[in-house]
This record gives sequence, structure tokens and C-alpha cells, in this order.
Amino acid sequence: MQPTKPDTLVLYDGMQTRGGAERVLLELVRHLDASACVGFVDRTLFPDAFEDGRLFDLNAHQRFDALRIAHMLYAFSTRGADIASRFGERIYSGAYSVLAERAGHEGRSIYYCHTPPRFLYDLRRHYESATPMVLRPALASLRNWLQPRFEAAVRRMDIVLANSENVRSRLRQHLGVEARVVYPPVDTHAFRWLSDDGYFLSTARLEPLKRVDVLIRAFLRMPSQRLVVTSGGSELARLRELARGASNIHFTGWIDDVTLSDCMGRARATVYVPVDEDFGMSPVESMAAGKPVIGVAQGGLLETVRPGETGVLLAPDFDTEEVCRAVLDMSQRNANEMRSACEERAAMFSRARFLERMDSILQHPDRQPH
Repeated sequence: MQPTKPDTLVLYDGMQTRGGAERVLLELVRHLDASACVGFVDRTLFPDAFEDGRLFDLNAHQRFDALRIAHMLYAFSTRGADIASRFGERIYSGAYSVLAERAGHEGRSIYYCHTPPRFLYDLRRHYESATPMVLRPALASLRNWLQPRFEAAVRRMDIVLANSENVRSRLRQHLGVEARVVYPPVDTHAFRWLSDDGYFLSTARLEPLKRVDVLIRAFLRMPSQRLVVTSGGSELARLRELARGASNIHFTGWIDDVTLSDCMGRARATVYVPVDEDFGMSPVESMAAGKPVIGVAQGGLLETVRPGETGVLLAPDFDTEEVCRAVLDMSQRNANEMRSACEERAAMFSRARFLERMDSILQHPDRQPH
């Protein structure tokens, strides 16, 4: 008699920020009593993760993004695939871990998609223009190598899930794959209304597509309004320089979950305006704290924020003037009037709902979603 394989392995690209995708991984591992396989772990952010020894760390951490991606792709295609073959059920999360899926793997394979790699599809031109000319041939080679392998791996999945209707649409448009939507888990109980200290909060990573620079330029024009930026990223130095001398703009750098909850609970509102966000957990966390969101009418925010009830959605091509107008209109009274609606809306995206939906799909894969 053949020995049974261990139950479930959850695979994810790399734990380098305390973001939504990392939370999905940790929730699934905890809830399913599963093992995990990741490209790398930043132990300064996750010092206590997987202390029980159920982690397969491929150690694909590199200083430069391009080298890290190349290392991850190789690691998942080789060692990751061998690890995945030892398990009866595999749940892939992220864009690169799916390369560990091989034809002939026994059991069941599930893909929880946060987004197809955007440099292959909808943001192809953006990433190409942002790449130095000398490196563009290497980028083209990476695309040519990765795209067919990524698409083949996704089509081998028994179940494909998307973290939003927005990502579901991308999968349909770019890969011709139909997915079911399972919104990611937001720890809504960790956030609560504490006070209104009058400042506005930005929690987005400091990367170009998050458009935090537009927020800073707006607050430079409003010295009476305060902006607190609670994140880091590749643009930190540039944005600090942009805000130099502005006493109303404060950078905290990355902060722990308890401090973030406190900052959120004392803010007036959150300002979150990324380009076509996949889902966006920060707006839901803000609403869980009873704080409205000044966002943008794009991507996942169209699914979470209700304009006029739980916040304001700017036009996709907004400018600094529109940000200023939204901030100045968000008075203490207006923000407080949205508090109850925000809290009710956030409950729709709770951890409990995520786990309930995942259990339903994993236990009854053929049942139609409702």
C-alpha cells in the first residue's frame, strides 16, 4: 500500500512586505494546518513565521529585483516543483510560484491569483518604458520565457480563484481562463475608531504606480492639512526630498501592525490612489476603523468603496487640485457621518468570510458559486 502524501502545501512568491498576499498565505497555512513553500522570507518583517518547521524556504532573495525574479523562477521550476510533488493538494498564490506546477502531479492544484504578472500583460508598456534601454533585451527575453510557462501552469490548475472581479476580468481577457472570486481576508477586528486627530493617512507602498507623489504635491499646497505616510519602498528617498521642509507631511517608514492600527484609528481618512489596484486591502482596513477613503475610481476600489457612503472616488486621471478638493471637503463632520457605513462595508471582506468561502470551494469544488 502506497503511503499517503501530506495534505496541503501553500506556495507563494516571496514574503517581502506585510501585504495582502502575505496575509492570504498565513491565513491558509493556519486554517488548513498546511505547510508552506516560499521563494524567500524577510525575517525582519516575519521573525516568527513558521517556527514549527513546516516552511520550505527556497532562499531566492537577491538585492536587485531582476536577479530576484530570475532566481525565484529557477527555484520554483526546479526545487519548488520537487517539493510540490510530495503533497496531495497544492494551493499556489502569487505569479511565480505557479511554475512549480508540473504535468503529472498527483492530487489537486489550486491557483489563488492576486494578478497575472502585469509586466506581461496590461502594464507591458509601462514596465518597458521604465526599464533602461540597455536592459530591455533582457526584459524581452524574460517575457518570452515566462509567458508561455505561466499560461501553461495556470491552465493545468483544477481550480482558479481571483482576489477580485478586477483580477477575474484580467484572467479572462489575457489568458481566457474563468475564475471564481474570493476576496482576501482583512483582519477587520484589528481596526477600530479611536478618535479624529485631523490627519490623513497614506499606507500605499512607495512605488511609482501607487501615485503617492501626487498626494505629496497636493499636501504641499495645503499646509494646514497633515499627511502621514506609513510605508516604505523604492521611491522613499525621492518622496522625502519632494516633501522637504513641509512640516505637515510626515514619513514613519514601515510600522508594525499594532502601530498601523493605532494610526488608522486616529486618522480622519485614508488617501489611497494607485493605478488600477488588484484589490487593495488598505481601503478595507480604513473602513474597518470607521474611516472613509479618498480613493480612485479604478480597479479593486470600485468593488470596496461606495462613493458618498464610505468615501470619495476620484476620476482615474485625477490631478493635485482634485485631491486638494477631496481632502478639504472631508471635514470632521463629514468623516464622522460615514463612520457606521464604513464599518458595515468592511465586514463584507472579513477574515471569517474569506475562510468560509475557501472552505466551501475546497470542500465542494463543483458547486456553483453564489
